Amino acid sequence: MSELVSTRIRNTAGKLGLPHLAETIREYTRRADEGKMGYLDFLDLVLSEELAVRDDRRFRQGLRLSKLPHHKTLDEYDFAFQPDLDPRMVKDLATLSFVEGKANAALLGPPGVGKTHIAVALAVAACRAGYSIYFTSLDDMVRNLKAAETAGRLTNKLGTYLRPGVLVVDEVGYQPLERAEANLVFQVISKRYEKGSIILTSNKTFSEWGQVFGDEVLATAILYRLLHHCEVISINGPSYRLKNRLQAIERENDVA
Repeated sequence: MSELVSTRIRNTAGKLGLPHLAETIREYTRRADEGKMGYLDFLDLVLSEELAVRDDRRFRQGLRLSKLPHHKTLDEYDFAFQPDLDPRMVKDLATLSFVEGKANAALLGPPGVGKTHIAVALAVAACRAGYSIYFTSLDDMVRNLKAAETAGRLTNKLGTYLRPGVLVVDEVGYQPLERAEANLVFQVISKRYEKGSIILTSNKTFSEWGQVFGDEVLATAILYRLLHHCEVISINGPSYRLKNRLQAIERENDVA
């Protein structure tokens, strides 16, 4: 390829918003020459590579905006440490059919069993698949919505929790809510109903949600919309945090 043609292609690629093509056109032509590619094969190579780069850029940007506390995957989850948890149930969720159907997923169990890890891993998978995601603890969401309501910006702030294709709500039940606070949660759940997916974690059984939300009727209304289309997984095994702490103590004792 002549330098003139190469320069012209780089300039055109830049104008089309294809910076990767502009940077790698010589590499593409080298691979095409070595593989003796026809025109259509060469075009397929260029378009496939450009799409992969664009998808990866979108994925990384989605993770950056998601507020996820980490980016752990299901491959990093130790299912052997939770023998009562059927890995197939979690891996079925990882197909994201519930996200495609705008349904929900609830992960229940005591603190430390890996609920947040699984929730985050599902969100990462959803982001990889092209869905927008957002992570929040229930307490943070309520606090932000209350502040917005006081400032007269509630409708605008609600959009933070309504726009994403997948909303992860962590730590439901760790702090009881006042009725006004529970009503803000109801608005989010109600407005997302059958319009977007929610992945939540809770250390409370659903029968205890009346205490969490300070009102049995309001809790029932929230649960109705949440559970109408919902996959529920209970994890009742030992705590990862306790396991890790015990291992650290053992190492310290070995050194001593």
